Parts: sequence; C-alpha cells; structure tokens
Amino acid sequence: MGSGVLKEWDRLADFTARQIAFGGDVRRVFVAGEGPGVLVMSELPGITPEVGRFARYVRDAGFTVYMPDLFGVPGKPFDNGYMLVSALKICISKEFRLFSSGDQTSPIVNWLRDLAALAHKECGGRGVGAVGMCLTGNFALAMMLEPAMLAPVLAQPSLPVNDAAGLHISPQDLQAVADRLQREDLTVLAYRFAGDRLCPAARFDALSAALGSRLQARTLPDEAAKQGAPVKPHSVLTIHLIDEPGEPTRAALDEILTFFAKRLR
Repeated sequence: MGSGVLKEWDRLADFTARQIAFGGDVRRVFVAGEGPGVLVMSELPGITPEVGRFARYVRDAGFTVYMPDLFGVPGKPFDNGYMLVSALKICISKEFRLFSSGDQTSPIVNWLRDLAALAHKECGGRGVGAVGMCLTGNFALAMMLEPAMLAPVLAQPSLPVNDAAGLHISPQDLQAVADRLQREDLTVLAYRFAGDRLCPAARFDALSAALGSRLQARTLPDEAAKQGAPVKPHSVLTIHLIDEPGEPTRAALDEILTFFAKRLR
C-alpha cells in the first residue's frame, strides 16, 4: 500500500491556469476536465501532489475541476516545515479566520461562492459540487448559500481551531443552509478519522445537530489511514488515502464521485 507522501513536484501541466477576479480579488485557478463543475479546495499547506491526484480523480470521473490557489505553493510536496510556514501566513491573513469564534464565516467564502456560480455558467449541468479539506472543509458548507451549489463535501473540517464544536459559519448562514437542504432535498457528505484532534467528534456532533438527516457523516477508524505519513490520521482523501479496493478511504472517494454524479448530472 506504500508509505509516506508523494515526493515529486506536481507541475499541474494537465491543468489550465486561469486568473479569475471577483470584487477586485484576482486569484489563480487550475481548471481541467469536461462536464459539470466541481471546486476542489486544498488543505494545508496548499495544492500538494496528493491534492492534485484527488483533483484528477474527480476530473477523470467526468467533471470539470476548478482548483483555486488559496495558499501555499502549487504542486509543492508536503513536509512539516512547509506546513508551518503556510499556516503562519494564513494566521495573519484577513481572509481566513483560523482563531475566530465558531459562528463566523471566513471572508474568502464570498469569493468561492462567486467561483461556484462561474463554474456553473461555464459548465452547465444541474449545478456544481465542492470539496473542502481541513482548513477549507467548512467552506463547502457555507458555499451552499450560492444557488448553483448542490453537492457539498466536508473532508476533516478543522476550523475554528479553538472551538471543537464550532462550524465556522454564522448562525444566520447555517440556518439558511439547513433550510435549503430540507427544502430542496439536498445532503452534505462529511468525513473524518476517529482520533483526529484537528477535526474532533464534537464538530460532527454539532453538524448533526444543525443538519439532522441532511448530513451523511462518516467516521473512519485510524487504522484505515495510510501508514508512514508525517502526520497522524487526518487527510482522508489525500495523504492518508489508501488507493486500493476495499479500503475505507477508497470507499470514501468512490462515494464522493457517485454523489457528484447523482447530484450534478
């Protein structure tokens, strides 16, 4: 099953790097594929080779991937030093609120909602999907205020870091999302490892209390994580993914791809 992380830089040569602006905020977005749009939002420290690999799984399943460059160095392999530097930069950013109370939404989510609307306009289909990971995990939930968003996936949502039960979304936005899920018969997928302290069980309990049956939450045993990674079980779809039939992490990936196909086509 392999060990460690992918060591080679991912040049993302099979993606088109576009400069996309909303409200004067210009960001690079890596785009590839055909079919309905899916936003892939990277975890810390950035678009690592493992994040790029996941984006290609989505692309190859028949979707157009929009992968915004939100932080870090695109394609750079994971290591703990890189993680620390990236986290420190985000800590002082006004767009990300790592240490805010649990009832605030990061300002960057407004830009991401606009990107979701653009993806739907460009790609068609019933709507778009989004996968948030770790730092960006809860963003996929807050993005449900964009009407084009139909398929949100929260992979180990880790904000806010100082409130285990916080959901990093304002109470008004959370209620609006819950109402929409019920009204339009939509669901949210969420994943974490059982022993993950960055995405504690209390957060999933809070999600369940807020969303009820509209949440499909999966807690994977720590033993299901790929061995040899430089961090404890956390990244269900990237560093700790075991890409083999019958593995719980591969089953999670397949469930997500099926979820997108059902909702977006």
